Amino acid sequence: MDSYKHIEHAVGGYVIGRYTRAVEAGIGRNTVAAEMLAKEGVLLRCTDIREQELPQHLQYAKDDLYEPDLDLYRGADVIYSIRPAIEMVPPLMDIARAVNCDLVVYHLGFERYDDGGEIIDCGVILHRYWKRSEPVEQG
Repeated sequence: MDSYKHIEHAVGGYVIGRYTRAVEAGIGRNTVAAEMLAKEGVLLRCTDIREQELPQHLQYAKDDLYEPDLDLYRGADVIYSIRPAIEMVPPLMDIARAVNCDLVVYHLGFERYDDGGEIIDCGVILHRYWKRSEPVEQG
């Protein structure tokens, strides 16, 4: 398996193993991880700033991370992004914070934002830049 597919499979496997409702931000044309998640019933939708022609079974919405439609991300327990431009990380963090979900990013090469967040090794290195807060139990 070439390294490109290995990355997608590692990210997809990590998300499938730990989350139940995911949004892929900045999908572009690479649908490998999203296809894995959709098959397992984990994928809510994919977003990108550009119109994308994706397989019909992948829910897609055009969205600008700098002026996001937060309803596209509500209900997710994770937003993940594979190889986003580094300048996309701060608005992704803002969205994850606003909708209370984790943010997991796979960077190109040795990129990282700020301190790199929590490092996760799942066969590839992921960065969890935001972790959702747990609901407060009512007593």
